[in-house]
Amino acid sequence: METYANQVVSAFSAFWRRIREKLQQSDSHSPVWFSGGHFLLPEYGVSTFIVVQYLKDFLILEGAAMIDHAKLEPVLRGYQAYFSQHWLHGEDFKWEAAQQFHDHWNIDAADFGGMFKEATAKVFSLLDTGYAYPRAMILDFAAADCEATRTMFRSLFDESIGLSQRIAAFQAAAESLRIKYNDGSWNNHYQNTSAISVYLWLQFPDKYYAYRYAVSRDIAKELNFDTPPKRDGSIDSLLNSYRLYDELRTALSQNTAVTQMIRSAIDAAPSGKYWPDTHWNIAAIDLGFYLSRYYLQEQTVAQKESEWFPSKADYDPGITTEQWISLLNDPSVFTQNALRIMKCMLDYGGQATCKQLAIKYGEAAGFYNMGSSSLARRVVEKTNCPLMPRDSENSRWWPVLYTGKSADSKEDGSYIWRLRDELIQALKKTDLSHIPLYAVSSEKDSTSPRHYWWLTASPKIWQFSDLKVGEEQSYTLYNESGHKRRIFQNILDAKAGDPVICYEANPVKKVVALAKITQENNGKELYFEKIENLISPIEYSTLKDCPELEKMEFFVQQNGSLFKLSEGEYNFILDLIREENPAPVRSIASNAYTKSDFLNSVFLSEPRYDVLVSLLRRKKNVILQGAPGVGKTYAAKRLAYSMMGQADSSRVEFVQFHQNYSYEDFMLGYRPDGSGFKLTEGVFYRFCQKASNDPDREYFFLIDEINRGNLSKIFGELMMLIESDHRGEKITLAYNGMPFYVPENLYIIGMMNTADRSLAMIDYALRRRFSFFEMEPAFTSEGFQNYQSALDNETFNALVEQVKALNREITADASLGSGFRIGHSYFCLADPAACTADWMRSVVEFDLLPTLAEYWFDAPDKLHRWEENLRGVFNDD
Repeated sequence: METYANQVVSAFSAFWRRIREKLQQSDSHSPVWFSGGHFLLPEYGVSTFIVVQYLKDFLILEGAAMIDHAKLEPVLRGYQAYFSQHWLHGEDFKWEAAQQFHDHWNIDAADFGGMFKEATAKVFSLLDTGYAYPRAMILDFAAADCEATRTMFRSLFDESIGLSQRIAAFQAAAESLRIKYNDGSWNNHYQNTSAISVYLWLQFPDKYYAYRYAVSRDIAKELNFDTPPKRDGSIDSLLNSYRLYDELRTALSQNTAVTQMIRSAIDAAPSGKYWPDTHWNIAAIDLGFYLSRYYLQEQTVAQKESEWFPSKADYDPGITTEQWISLLNDPSVFTQNALRIMKCMLDYGGQATCKQLAIKYGEAAGFYNMGSSSLARRVVEKTNCPLMPRDSENSRWWPVLYTGKSADSKEDGSYIWRLRDELIQALKKTDLSHIPLYAVSSEKDSTSPRHYWWLTASPKIWQFSDLKVGEEQSYTLYNESGHKRRIFQNILDAKAGDPVICYEANPVKKVVALAKITQENNGKELYFEKIENLISPIEYSTLKDCPELEKMEFFVQQNGSLFKLSEGEYNFILDLIREENPAPVRSIASNAYTKSDFLNSVFLSEPRYDVLVSLLRRKKNVILQGAPGVGKTYAAKRLAYSMMGQADSSRVEFVQFHQNYSYEDFMLGYRPDGSGFKLTEGVFYRFCQKASNDPDREYFFLIDEINRGNLSKIFGELMMLIESDHRGEKITLAYNGMPFYVPENLYIIGMMNTADRSLAMIDYALRRRFSFFEMEPAFTSEGFQNYQSALDNETFNALVEQVKALNREITADASLGSGFRIGHSYFCLADPAACTADWMRSVVEFDLLPTLAEYWFDAPDKLHRWEENLRGVFNDD
């Protein structure tokens, strides 16, 4: 295959032959020669610039194409629509910026900085971004040394010097000024190839282009450019991007519709507002920005939309929003069940599988499937709208209401339906408040209807708190005196399976548990089983204030123990309970999380993982300690998942200790409540209750920054209860006088930062109750290296190498040591696409450098060296 260099040589020769032919046709013998980097055709007034521009166009049009012009065609079509929508909404600034520069540029101005500021006033984000401030630095340079700054630009704009030489000299001069006049805040001169390209473009808008690595990368990738730019800040990458833009400009200049559109917009503006852009360089820049920022995004959206079947082109029932509204109000079309299906779909977000609807709102999946098909049939019969021509009878009907696509593996169900846009708008405009959202169960036809009960315990005699979940308790029909208990008929009516609300009387005065009748009366007693502790008990006053419960038997006649509830009263109380105590939900199999999952996501070796699990199972309390960023918190949660066997966040609780954290926050204490105080359960108390409700499964309590709190103050009497040998043992709490224990199925994982010099050693009384496990930076682990390879990012690789070298120096530093190394988690991303230069730069600027500034506050030279090393990774953008 002929190389690009050979193409250029061949094309140049052919081009030059044509120039000579033109000269011979005019019978001219005027000299033509090459000198000082310029072609000279003096007697014909042909400037170097025009010759070069014609040569570029000739190379492209005569076959030295470097981009896929077929893929460029749809970009140009999209650009036409984009241009008309965005021209007057800020995207005209490029043409305006070039004109502004030429109106105000004066290299000999007495106030060079003021002149530069005015000349570049319309450039906006092309120069200064969130991380780089080249324009601001030029203004600072001019304020410090006006003549040196002027000389920099005079040399940069000297076309008699080679372009690469000029760019390199400009950067060197900028660095010299930064070093010479640095006031401590000039950490970077920011004069990279991107910024320099803007200066060149402003001075020569018909020759050069404004370069952005990310934009050029996107253009090159989309159009199959033969030499895509590299993220190395090199001059070669800039020059290759110029070649790319030359092709864009040439292709754009051949598109009459585009050029006429741009020319009309420029000509319609007041004279002198825009640079005329006769060679279409600025248009090429704008086209590139459109491709990178809009076209590719539009393609992605279009790709996702194409997954939905059928497309508008394939099938459209042709029913308008107004027609749908009329149909929604026609009971012969939209029955009660049909309206309920529509309400459920709308409530779910407009798209769902039948199984998802069934899980959330009740009924079988077939209710939504067959109900939708039946509804679609009635719509067709009423409107005579067209049908989808399909072989399958069922798939002919649902497209009247929905578009659809296959569900992925993470979603319940096999096919997702999405309401048509017109139908969604109609549903939003229709009153559906009378339509029930959830399935309503009815037991009216049952021969043995269920009853609902309220059982009161007197704490002076017995407490629900004394019972463990799953423990059965008898309840006698007669009191100690041999008399029938009050409301005796209730005891006789109680049947096995009936649900029970468990209430403890004064001084507790709270609903504290749920139970069920397990055995109806045998003439002496009946039996119930405690099925759930309430993590957040419901106050008597909360229930008493509800008008819906004012006729409840317990409130009407409080003498007695077992009170009857209506189904409505029971459901109302249960709703109040569930607001504060969500029902335990068993995770589905798709949430399975194994040891392999842990090892794939946490960069820890298998032997080390086995040791960690063994420690936690034996001790039940482990502290993960290590340097900042080694992934202690990340690993803790996934360690819990792997031991549970599934990624069930409902069985993991997370808190962070600090100096003001107290026993009242953690366990139990009085909190302001209106004009008084209320005894409130803390996070650990509630989580212990939650774990005790589910004794067959493991629960994990994670404590971040465990050494930041006053541990003796926070844990109190828990010092003993958390020990593995004392799990399940009850003690009476001082605050409420109720028994409490830490269940055996609860594990505690603490996290401790070894680099925090402001913290004292952890409490020795607590230390012996925990095992300690060291987490280390994992840059050299197999898992991280696989992750790094998958990113395939040169800048990322260079940054990691710098951090590894930095860690070696930190380890060797006598005032620091290995506990102060930089961890790998700073560089871990869930989405590889997010690994951009901006993200990596933000990690350096806002995470690593502030940490190093704290480490080496007394070693400024060492700090500055590592600032240069880390920032030096980024030589672009």
